[in-house]
Amino acid sequence: MSEMSARKQKRPKLRAKERQRITEILRVLGQEYADANCALHHQNAYELLVATVLSAQCTDVRVNMVTPALFQRFPDAKALAGADQEELQEIIKSTGFFRNKAKNLIGAARKLTQEFDGVVPQSMTDLLELPGVARKTANVVLGNAYGIPSGVVVDTHVSRLSGRLGLTEERDPKKIETDLMEIVPEDEWIDFSHRLIQHGRRVCVARKPRCGDCFLADLCPYYQNFR
Repeated sequence: MSEMSARKQKRPKLRAKERQRITEILRVLGQEYADANCALHHQNAYELLVATVLSAQCTDVRVNMVTPALFQRFPDAKALAGADQEELQEIIKSTGFFRNKAKNLIGAARKLTQEFDGVVPQSMTDLLELPGVARKTANVVLGNAYGIPSGVVVDTHVSRLSGRLGLTEERDPKKIETDLMEIVPEDEWIDFSHRLIQHGRRVCVARKPRCGDCFLADLCPYYQNFR
């Protein structure tokens, strides 16, 4: 039995009222953030993979400032595979954890070149074999570069908001993702992440959420409990 199947058996079925609340949350998010998309600038799967690896513990704004020069110097996996690590570190230094990121990027590029003809694979299993790539990064690439709904991207915004909105009681990203995949329709997995991230940046911020300006307030347990 898969982990997800086991968890489905353990979780009680949603009551009609709760299912209706979740459906309304999804509807309102879709209405308010209809144009939400990936904030990392990219032109292809290779660029998105690199940008997503750089985005760990770093803002998308900062990554977007770094990647133009990076992609001009290393336009594809083959070029990046042959990069000098110290030169790459200098280019990406402002994104933080630059030594480890540089090592992983070169390692991933070499694996792409040697095993995938320089093309970013369209398989979760294959992506997870690349250095520096965990499930979140793979979900970002598959969803935004290839349109494949492999799961729900769980970043700090999605983790925070899914808890506040009562969509999960979990704290581990993998368990949060499993819960969200059970209640969000598969054809909304990609957009749902973008919309929740957008809401987390604009309204439901970490330290002082703007609950008075939130169009989800009436559907939100956090607001109901702490207003």
